[in-house]
Amino acid sequence: MMSVLDRTKQTFGIYAVRKELVYTHEISRLPRFISEYLIAKFGSDGELSAEDLKKLSDFVNIHFPELRDRDKVLHDLMTLGTYTLMDEFKVETDIKLGKHRLIIPCMNVRDAQILDSILDENADLLRSGMWGIATLKYMPAEGSDGKSDTSPILLTKFTPFQVTNVNAKDFASKRSTFNRDDWIDLLVRSIGLNPGVYNFEQKMLLLCRLVPLVEPNTNMVELGPKATGKTYLYRNISYHTRVISGGRVSPATLFYNISTKSVGEIGVRDCVVLDEIGKLTFSNSEEMIGKLKDYMVDGFFERGPKKAHATCSLVFMGNMEFGSNVPEPSEVVSSLPAFMRDSAVIDRMHTLIPGWELPKIKQSKEHLATGYGIVADYLSEVFHQLTMESYGSIIAEKVRLEGDVTIRDEKAVKKVASGLLKLLCPDRRCEASDVEICVNIATRGRERIISILHEISPGEFRPKKLEYSIVR
Repeated sequence: MMSVLDRTKQTFGIYAVRKELVYTHEISRLPRFISEYLIAKFGSDGELSAEDLKKLSDFVNIHFPELRDRDKVLHDLMTLGTYTLMDEFKVETDIKLGKHRLIIPCMNVRDAQILDSILDENADLLRSGMWGIATLKYMPAEGSDGKSDTSPILLTKFTPFQVTNVNAKDFASKRSTFNRDDWIDLLVRSIGLNPGVYNFEQKMLLLCRLVPLVEPNTNMVELGPKATGKTYLYRNISYHTRVISGGRVSPATLFYNISTKSVGEIGVRDCVVLDEIGKLTFSNSEEMIGKLKDYMVDGFFERGPKKAHATCSLVFMGNMEFGSNVPEPSEVVSSLPAFMRDSAVIDRMHTLIPGWELPKIKQSKEHLATGYGIVADYLSEVFHQLTMESYGSIIAEKVRLEGDVTIRDEKAVKKVASGLLKLLCPDRRCEASDVEICVNIATRGRERIISILHEISPGEFRPKKLEYSIVR
């Protein structure tokens, strides 16, 4: 019988890649979805020869300079007249001045120019930004004597780094090639981890991390020790995710910037991750927390003149070291930042992932994926398309929640179960056992939320188990 790795290569073809190749030093600076895209471009059948690897490494070193090389790059651009650069480019619109500003992060440039024709062909530059390779041209204003307000840097050519013609239905059709266990292992390997070091429950927790990427308006919290891979996953698996680590976050950043009249991250992403929540601070704290509460109910937000709806999921993550393998609810609550010790915030969370149940990633040869998996940029686009799919009818038909269940309990369980089911059964061929696995994970995650609610407000929330039955 053909091995799972060989079956992956045969089934996914150009969308299969050897996962260990991204650990090469020269490409490790890039997000995984870009590294794997480049490996697919420079290699053959997901493989890289020594010659291919050298070409790729040279390409990255030349075209993706480190920030410390900024002045050297600007010097070369000014001297040579043109420069070819790889980065995640973003364009902002200044409607007052009637102009666009191109942001080039690796050069710390925020005011370059770009041809309108390139914007017409690449509208996502105006949304969340796009990775690609660009030709920059040095265009100083004639007779400007160095005092022009217009940047002399002009982007004249742009080739995006993204797969085209991705079809989630084609992805779903490949599910039948694998049994359930092999499919779960394939997904775990595809996000860069070695499925061999995790038990079944731990693998399902890893897939639970993906739920906000496929199920719109999911609110999730994960607490646990460092080095379990939570931040790495969200930074490297999708174009459509933004990770904000600690620091100060404003309503303008997340929701709407009144000054620039631009929608914040929630309006342009599938998922926003607030990492290191213990170090997170909010400017306009009262406004920010109020808007978060409103948004977490139904996806609507309002700021200044802007009223809008978004489907972006929210993930709150904290690095917490607990004294025992299974922390008491009091330990969990004491580890939360002040804004999350509010029952109104916690009750809006759909699930809590117990990061303390996952092993730390220590040695790459043991914990990181090797062999063929699905290339990350392809998977990113599949996940994005899955946000537009609804599995509500399957859950409604197959699941009966019983006993003392609130509306928020029901919504949380169905949302998380729906997301997991999209991952396990993208072809919608769901056995009762598939549904039960997903509902079990979802109810346990919501029960952890309930235990925190009881700890915060014991008079209002009592501890309980969520009972359910599966229609077979």
